[in-house]
Amino acid sequence: MALGSNTKLYETPNHPYQGERIAEESGLIGKYGLKNKEELWRAESELRKFRREARNSLGAAGGDEALAEAENDEFVARLKRLGILGEEDSLADVLSLEVTDILERRLQTVAYRKGLAHTVGQSRQFISHGHITVDGARVQRPSYKVTVAEENTVAFDSNSPLSDDLHPERAEGQ
Repeated sequence: MALGSNTKLYETPNHPYQGERIAEESGLIGKYGLKNKEELWRAESELRKFRREARNSLGAAGGDEALAEAENDEFVARLKRLGILGEEDSLADVLSLEVTDILERRLQTVAYRKGLAHTVGQSRQFISHGHITVDGARVQRPSYKVTVAEENTVAFDSNSPLSDDLHPERAEGQ
């Protein structure tokens, strides 16, 4: 996508002033350390896209899950590789996914869950400042989707001052 393009990567809510939805969004933004609602709306749009693809596949197969699964094994395998679906999950399980399933796969959340930072906000800062690597490569995008295979390779950059165990910002016991 070219810079300056008018194509948004997310959809805004149809009814912007619903107190319950606003409170729920604020809770998710705080829990996952998102910069703004746009990041949440991107994740929700990605989830809608996954569900739409699953519904279309099941509909084209006339509701026959086995046939739809066989035709869309690449789509299901990709979601399993990303860790959004579990190994035993099927195409029908895509319809029951929540936005938190997608937010849990962000580098920002994975780094926090691994104990590389005290808070998700600090995790975001470490990533933005280039202190975190994935599979040996520096990644400076907190929204980067970490695959299951890459999850164990998330670590501090060896050139970062944070790679020193005695650095004051390091979380206890890392």
